[in-house]
Amino acid sequence: VHRLVTYIFVYEDLVSLACGAVIIWYFAGSFEKNVGTAKHCFLTVAFAVLSALLYLFLETVVSRVSEVEDAKGFMPVAFAMLGVSTTRSRMRRTLVFGFRAPVVLVPWFLLCIAWFIPCSSLLSNLCGLLTGEAYGLGYCFCLDFPESVGSRLDRVFPFSLLKRIPGLKYIPGSLAERRAFENSK
Repeated sequence: VHRLVTYIFVYEDLVSLACGAVIIWYFAGSFEKNVGTAKHCFLTVAFAVLSALLYLFLETVVSRVSEVEDAKGFMPVAFAMLGVSTTRSRMRRTLVFGFRAPVVLVPWFLLCIAWFIPCSSLLSNLCGLLTGEAYGLGYCFCLDFPESVGSRLDRVFPFSLLKRIPGLKYIPGSLAERRAFENSK
């Protein structure tokens, strides 16, 4: 059961670790700015578990047709976060490598690119993206909690400890606190 979460910390080589670090820095960082650190931590675990469960369900079907790579690394969770961000985005179009493209197609384009990253599982990345899209469209409403709960979580352990660590950027749980935090910079 513990592997439903711990697979996101498994990397086989330095290239996949470097790709994972870039993905965490870029996608997870921007997602954390939108939801706050406490909710980001909760959703990271939730996306990891839901992506793994969907992967286990689909693996039995897909493995009969072709060989399936094991789920490893943070990419499925990053794709879930990207799926949420693009689904809930107010933008209609964005620039991707110099071309204007619909925002909803960006994660699917990046999924095709991620196919070529060594030790990356296309099926697990797809499961992560589908999980994020489902959450972004409101099908996983049970994972949402109000900002008041996020504000309360900011005051309890371990989040209260994270706030005190110098050099660590902690994002508050409520929108008003996030705006005040951004304006104080």
